[in-house]
Amino acid sequence: MLTALLCGAVVFPGLFFSFRKGLRDTFTHWSEADVVCVSERLVSTIHASLAAAAGVTVVASCNDVMTDSHWLVNWFVLFGAPYMAFDIFAMYLSHYHTQRVRGHSSSLSGHSLQTVKAFLSKDWMLVLHHLALLLIFMPITLFFRRGLGDFFIGCLFTTEFSTPFVSVGKILIQLGLDDTRLHRINGVIILWSFFTCRILLFPFMYWMYGRQFGVPLHRVAFHLPLHCNVGNLAILAPQVYWFILLLRKAKRLYLRQSRGGGNEKLLRRNEK
Repeated sequence: MLTALLCGAVVFPGLFFSFRKGLRDTFTHWSEADVVCVSERLVSTIHASLAAAAGVTVVASCNDVMTDSHWLVNWFVLFGAPYMAFDIFAMYLSHYHTQRVRGHSSSLSGHSLQTVKAFLSKDWMLVLHHLALLLIFMPITLFFRRGLGDFFIGCLFTTEFSTPFVSVGKILIQLGLDDTRLHRINGVIILWSFFTCRILLFPFMYWMYGRQFGVPLHRVAFHLPLHCNVGNLAILAPQVYWFILLLRKAKRLYLRQSRGGGNEKLLRRNEK
């Protein structure tokens, strides 16, 4: 298991700094904020893809949702732990360099407690999400499950399926391609994958449990220990919040493009 932890500690920072150097040398006109942001997103995409693949592998291999086990569960939790810690640092760097490009005085003077506070104030929920995975989810998975529920941990891994599309969307915005058809198609995929893999996933897990033990879906919650339901609710709540934010962003984008399309038609009529 120590091998998995060490691999993660080498792979994810190594990928980030490799991408950062490669992008800086390739796109010489990019600012440091562009380079860091895209590097962070590329590493996030790789981690999420690996997590989703591990999750699908575990789920597909478990016939008994409670007792079947798979070595990938504990291995990937340890392998991904360094990513969660390093990604907080990478997100801070992205925030810091973005603020410098925008000319914020607190970032112009260099790294300081003020720049850290500004980052935590802006991205507190993502930071809390990463810390919860490190300090709560990881110990529970490794030490307190008594070898039960690998199927459900695999399901939680698959929530990362939507992350690569979110990252691609942010990279397209960074490249100035936010008004393209590719960005719109990617946006639809984000909404579909996020809703399916991060929200519908929870009724699916309850349904699978009920199917195995002959319990109707609407009664499953009453057959589970309270801490299981509370834990699922704690994981589901931020997913619903983020999905609402995605819907609001999609609505703004749609309205902006609708207004843009109407202005183009008006200009054409005037030219005629």
